[in-house]
Amino acid sequence: MTDLAEVFWRAHAGLPREAPGSETTTELLLRLAGDLPEHPRVLDVGCGTGPATLVLAGVTAGRVTAVDLHEPFLEVLTTRAEATGLADRVTTLVAPMEALPFAPGSFDLIWAEGSAYVMGFDAALAAWRPLLAPGAVLVLTEAEWLTPDPAPGARDFWEPGYPAMRTTAGNVEAAQRAGWTVMATYVLPETDWEAYYGPLAARIEALRADGVSDELLDQVGEEIEVRARYGADYGYTGYVLKPR
Repeated sequence: MTDLAEVFWRAHAGLPREAPGSETTTELLLRLAGDLPEHPRVLDVGCGTGPATLVLAGVTAGRVTAVDLHEPFLEVLTTRAEATGLADRVTTLVAPMEALPFAPGSFDLIWAEGSAYVMGFDAALAAWRPLLAPGAVLVLTEAEWLTPDPAPGARDFWEPGYPAMRTTAGNVEAAQRAGWTVMATYVLPETDWEAYYGPLAARIEALRADGVSDELLDQVGEEIEVRARYGADYGYTGYVLKPR
C-alpha cells in the first residue's frame, strides 16, 4: 500500500473518536452551557463517529442532528445510536460545515468538538451564529497555543495547516469583539488526548504488523510524536458562547 490517504483512513476507521475529548468533558461543557429547553434541538457539527452526539442525545433528551462530510463516520454513528437505544433521537446528514442547510434559529445548542478548526474559529462563529435560536448556546473545542512562544517543532507541525491558531486569550478577545459572551473556557486534560491517541497508536501498530508501509504509518502517527514532544505548548480548549 503506497497511498497516504488510504493508510490514513485505514488507521482512523472505527476509532472511538477523531479528536481529543471524553464523555466526562462533554458532560462538563454541557453543564457549563446552562439551562436548555426540555427537549432541545441540538446540532453536532463535524460529529465524526459520534462520541459527543450520543452523550448529547442521552443527557439532554433532545433530538440531535449530527453532520459530517465523511459518510463512513456517520454509518458508525448510526450503528452506535441503534445499539444504545438512541436511534430515534439522532439524525445524520452529510453536509459541509461551511454551508449548513438549516433555517435561521433552528437550534437551541450547537456543538463542535475538535472540528471548528476546519473553518477557523472566527469563520465558524460567524457562519453558525444565525442558526441559533434566541437564548441558544454554542459549545466548541478549539486547538490553541498554551504559550505565546511555542517551540519551533510545534509551530512546524501546526502552522502549515492552521496558521490562524491563537492562544486562549486571543480567541476570547476575538469572540468578544465579534459580539459573543464567553460563558466559560476549559482546557482539555491530558487524559482527553490519550483517549484519542491511545486507540490510534494501537491501530497504527496493528497495521505495521500487517506489513503496511512504515514510512506512511510514521506520517499518520506524526501528530502523536509531536504531542509527546511539545504537548505543553498547545492543547484544545472548550468554549461556551452566547451571542450578545
